[in-house]
Amino acid sequence: MDLRLARPDDGPSLTAIQSDGLAGGQASFREDALDWTEFEAGFDHLLVAEDAGRVLGFAGWAPTSARPVYAGVVEVSTYVATTAVGRGVGRALLSHVVAQSEVQGIWTLVAQIFPENEASLALHRSCGFRVVGTRERLGRMPYGPMAGIWRDVVMMERRAP
Repeated sequence: MDLRLARPDDGPSLTAIQSDGLAGGQASFREDALDWTEFEAGFDHLLVAEDAGRVLGFAGWAPTSARPVYAGVVEVSTYVATTAVGRGVGRALLSHVVAQSEVQGIWTLVAQIFPENEASLALHRSCGFRVVGTRERLGRMPYGPMAGIWRDVVMMERRAP
């Protein structure tokens, strides 16, 4: 497995992987996956894991605010193709994102995760994130098997040493 920066030709794979993640209702309040233009505009850093020319997952960060005081605070996102779950793809991606964030002067990584997404919570803990709290009934799910249900969100963060 190789890790590299995402390229425009990865767009369809990224969209498909995110679509699969969203379909389960445990990845995001977002209903529709991003296209390449949205990925490129929304992420300051976007990494893919690739094996034999096939994208297995992606991870990256986006600023939490445009205000200068928050320039070192970013939100991370990690998605793994359903066919690649359990192969260490998520850990490889998120570990690399953590390392790159420190090289680039990012001091706080935040993640917002549904409490039912135990795999994502465990992944983030293994990469040095800690739970800072739970935002109760943060939003109402707009789609899928939990449509109309208010969802809690676990707030996690990782601070650079």
